[in-house]
Amino acid sequence: MQVFSNATIAVVDDETPGYRLVEHAAVATDGDRIAFVGAEADLPAAYATGVTHDLGRRLVTPGLIDCHTHIVHGGDRAREFEMRLEGASYEAIARAGGGILSSVRNTREASEDELLASALPRVDTLLSEGVTTLEIKSGYGLDIESELKMLRVARRIGGLRPVHVVTTWLAAHALPPEFAGDRPGYIDQVVLAGMERGHAEGLIDAVDGFCEGIAFSAEEMARIFEHAKRLGLPLRLHAEQLSDLGGAAMAAKHGALSADHLEYLGADGIAAMADAGTVAVLLPGAFYTLRETQLPPVAALRHAGVPIALATDCNPGTAPLTSLLLAMNMGATLFRLTPAECLRAVTRNAARALGLTDRGLLSPGARADLAVWDARHPAELSYRIGFNPLRARIFGGQFV
Repeated sequence: MQVFSNATIAVVDDETPGYRLVEHAAVATDGDRIAFVGAEADLPAAYATGVTHDLGRRLVTPGLIDCHTHIVHGGDRAREFEMRLEGASYEAIARAGGGILSSVRNTREASEDELLASALPRVDTLLSEGVTTLEIKSGYGLDIESELKMLRVARRIGGLRPVHVVTTWLAAHALPPEFAGDRPGYIDQVVLAGMERGHAEGLIDAVDGFCEGIAFSAEEMARIFEHAKRLGLPLRLHAEQLSDLGGAAMAAKHGALSADHLEYLGADGIAAMADAGTVAVLLPGAFYTLRETQLPPVAALRHAGVPIALATDCNPGTAPLTSLLLAMNMGATLFRLTPAECLRAVTRNAARALGLTDRGLLSPGARADLAVWDARHPAELSYRIGFNPLRARIFGGQFV
């Protein structure tokens, strides 16, 4: 049993919108679970025998959760970034070997060890900012062996670092060149067949897809979702990033945990998400990198009571972002979320987007995943740009 005392606690729970600030507070843990949260004066005498850590009035929040990443991939696309800024068109970049297919090529060619070695520095950067749960997608292999290779690497990351990794099957990300003109064949032979194999090997925690004009239709994704549901796998969807194809509404009707991006989300999609409890995961890093101008409908989502999460979307092409703190600042500055909404977006609501009920909040019985900050108020976490105030990360009740 351990007691983290003399703290200022941002209590995130299911009863309070945003957070509740408690000064002169303590958190007591029993193993990997929270046993008490509240004013230090109310700490039960039974905890007096535990190991006590004086936090010097520092701020304590739940450990942060990055609920949408593509952090395992081969190579980078820095040269493509440069070419765009030099005026090259998407077509010219593709002809020069750029675009998503360059990431596919590099990922296919890399070994598991090489993918692991390139991913770990990105993971470590997120952990250094207080992340304790991390979602990792496949999607840059686009053949069964390469997609499963990515998920094996994701599982290895969870074994090598003190972080909980959630894996997502995203073979429905793009159509590889060998299946050009044969979309049904790709869905049958790679997306569905690979899903079966990955599920049998215990590599898949959820299924995702990219529903967009340049990717897969809502009808195609519905077929994939039906297969995933037969396997008992939770659902998520990239939707309405570039246009409104009705993907978010379709996902919500299938009981999806989240719909992500959502810049072009319409009223029907918002209503369906509200009815289903589907979380809206906003990805300001991609919005920023692509210099988009169509803002996600934050006010309408807020009014409808749709939970809002934020994530880095860390990927080599459209969001080479490895800072969840910066994503919080972008969520506030670009999308006009309040600092309280930003904190909830990377804790409780991010946990909901992953279907995790035991974390992202400070409440008895929850996982003892905490972040200790050299800060006095939670607004500082969204306010600063390029500054990391993390003092300590507590994972499963242990300093790491």
